[in-house]
Amino acid sequence: MEKSKQSLSIIKIGGNIIDNPTELAHFLADFSKIEGNKILVHGGGKSATKMAQSIGLVPQMIDGRRITDKPMLDVVVMIYAGEINKNVVAQLQAHNTNAMGFSGADGNLIQSTKRDHPTIDYGFVGDVQKVNTPLLETLINSGIVPVFCAITHDKNGQLLNTNADTIASELAIAASEVFEVTLNYCFEKAGVLTDVEDENSVIRQINSALYSQLKEEGAIHSGMIPKLDNCFNSLSKGVQKIKIGHHRMLKNSEAICTSIEL
Repeated sequence: MEKSKQSLSIIKIGGNIIDNPTELAHFLADFSKIEGNKILVHGGGKSATKMAQSIGLVPQMIDGRRITDKPMLDVVVMIYAGEINKNVVAQLQAHNTNAMGFSGADGNLIQSTKRDHPTIDYGFVGDVQKVNTPLLETLINSGIVPVFCAITHDKNGQLLNTNADTIASELAIAASEVFEVTLNYCFEKAGVLTDVEDENSVIRQINSALYSQLKEEGAIHSGMIPKLDNCFNSLSKGVQKIKIGHHRMLKNSEAICTSIEL
């Protein structure tokens, strides 16, 4: 008889939580109370942009994605893998959560390739190729709570700026080989909204058919599309459940949020 898998919660937080110290403190208190195996993935927030501007760099974005030249890479590594990651780990330790901070380079946990785009040079931006699932499993089974920042590597000595939503979904897909994985995307809204201005317009459940329809109608657009594309990709590759919403959903199973299913 096949042994039942342990459950694993993977939670990704966006920049709006990172940028607000009070909100971040509340989130980390809630996160520390989640029982069982868990992984935290964090984005970078506005700190990298602020730091870049303070030293005279002009951040460049194309279609909402950051162009990462060498000076910008130095800044994002310093802020994401350094300041933010270590502060989050320290705060979790204060809540008796035995967290350990990682970039993709640590233990070769997440290997990427530099993005190859036909028309746009994104610079040092990585697309995830491979997750070191055996090491991830060992860490989790040792009682460690991994905290991942949005930096990976190419196994040739080059660090790469990598989308944190994608890191969360690739970790979830890889871990679903050995765990029963729930993926939660936490941000400042209550869920996926049909009207960005109306917090009460949360779509409680989205499946692939409804997603296609909402995209056609223009009810879901811009930054939410890559997020949801990631979700459906994860579900098709073994992830059990995905939720998008405010982090209050972590401690209250009745909280309004959006559940994603195939």
